[in-house]
Amino acid sequence: MEEREELKKLYQIARMYYEQDMTQSQIAKELGIYRTTISRMLKKIREKEIVQIRINYEAFHDIAVSEQLKERFGLKEVLLVPDKENQTKDQKRRAMGQACAKFLDRIVQAGDVVGFSWGTSLAAVAEELEPEKPKEEVICVPLIGGPDGKLASRYHANTIVYEAARKWKGGSTLIDVPAIAGNEELKSALAASGHFQEVKALWDRLTIAVVGIGSPAINQGDNWKAFYGGTLSAEMEEGEVAGDICSNFYDKRGRMMDTELLHRTISIDLQALHKTRYSIGVAESNEKVEAIKAALTAGHLNVLVTTEETAKALIREGE
Repeated sequence: MEEREELKKLYQIARMYYEQDMTQSQIAKELGIYRTTISRMLKKIREKEIVQIRINYEAFHDIAVSEQLKERFGLKEVLLVPDKENQTKDQKRRAMGQACAKFLDRIVQAGDVVGFSWGTSLAAVAEELEPEKPKEEVICVPLIGGPDGKLASRYHANTIVYEAARKWKGGSTLIDVPAIAGNEELKSALAASGHFQEVKALWDRLTIAVVGIGSPAINQGDNWKAFYGGTLSAEMEEGEVAGDICSNFYDKRGRMMDTELLHRTISIDLQALHKTRYSIGVAESNEKVEAIKAALTAGHLNVLVTTEETAKALIREGE
């Protein structure tokens, strides 16, 4: 009999809490029992499956998608920005920039060395930084030299690094060598300079990398041309290159390719990204799906910031 009475009480409390939206305090007052008793009885209601709580992942499909990507590629985090009707490229980049900026504000610690590559997505990250408090003991550094063409200064790695350091009230070291030297001898000479050795010393201490992802599918784009100028090699046209990070070109499995540009490139090595606490890739678009997938497959990144549309395309690629 006692068990039946308890069951009736549990159903009564379930209706009051879940159907009538009464608070635990209101229920306790109406029934004349302690609030802590109500809390214990609500737990028992769930255990007896009087009330069944089900998460509707279809309504929050971005969560399911991000979890699939995390599991498939062994990522620490996937930050997705939702798809919106008639959203422009610039709006997508700004949304990704905001997501990455908030993530950085949460993970950056005193003593971190934070490196940035170049490009529109990286510029959006720096522009969207709104730190809650200064990060004075942080040092920012470019991960690649300057452009060969006429890239807008807004997208230059130095500009991005300076902006991030300014907002964090941290330190920065800029880079004054080109990303692509004219020949191997010039690269060696530049790499031996005192200034570059300061930059390289910071690369050796890098704890967080924030990078864009390039793709040969967009090698006719204005920014691509502005960065590389006339230095694009024949390999770009032969279909073997899947993508690049900091002008390190890799194949569909994410393996570094021995391109003609490799021996003239002044940038951080891809393997250095594997040693960081966070290696964050910020990229979106169907044209970049293969490049993103290859980078994730090879473990060059452990955090991805992208759009929901691109994330779904990545999942379909693996099916």
